[in-house]
Amino acid sequence: MDIEVLRRAPLFSTLDDDAFRLLTDELSEVDLSRGASVFREGDQGDQLYFIVSGKVKLGRTSADGRESLLAILGPGELFGEMALFDPAPRNATATAVSETRLAGLKNESLVGLLRSRPEASAQLLQALARRLRRTNDSLSDLVFSDVPGRVAKALLDLADRFGRPATDGVLVAHELTQEELAQLVGASRETVNKALAEFVQRGWLRLEARAVVILDMQRLRQRSR
Repeated sequence: MDIEVLRRAPLFSTLDDDAFRLLTDELSEVDLSRGASVFREGDQGDQLYFIVSGKVKLGRTSADGRESLLAILGPGELFGEMALFDPAPRNATATAVSETRLAGLKNESLVGLLRSRPEASAQLLQALARRLRRTNDSLSDLVFSDVPGRVAKALLDLADRFGRPATDGVLVAHELTQEELAQLVGASRETVNKALAEFVQRGWLRLEARAVVILDMQRLRQRSR
């Protein structure tokens, strides 16, 4: 397990070395292949998870079988934390979109940490607030933005978190299929494909397998507004 990734996670970054060492002793490793789920919507939750490597998507399925993606998360981020505060069944399915390693922490272990280290509570609340803010932004985009604007904004968000420099731009290895990207922006695959084709034609990006290379960040950012 890459302890340094966990050490940089917001929940752990404020802990002293002794507290961090005690807590990591209680972590369990979970390895997932692409498409494997660590929990499903409706399961009872008894622990939260930190992403050590790879990416995880959080999604929901409607009664008629349609799927939507709530978030794409990467190394250092956590999920499943709502079960700590609300014992209701899981309200989303967590699925690996690439080879992924997780560190699981039982709720009772986290409760002990929060009681002994109140500063960790503030970090956990910040993580929840960031997730809520991102959800609010997504809801606003569904109302006020057209599909190309939502696609541009989603790519920019993925670039901020997962992008790395390439010879001619920024490589964003998002690991998503076009169907999953469509679910993330709340549109049909055909409409998203049309938006991506337009961006390619304008010279703003280049498509690769489960990745894009953003060639003109400024133009894409303007289109996202």
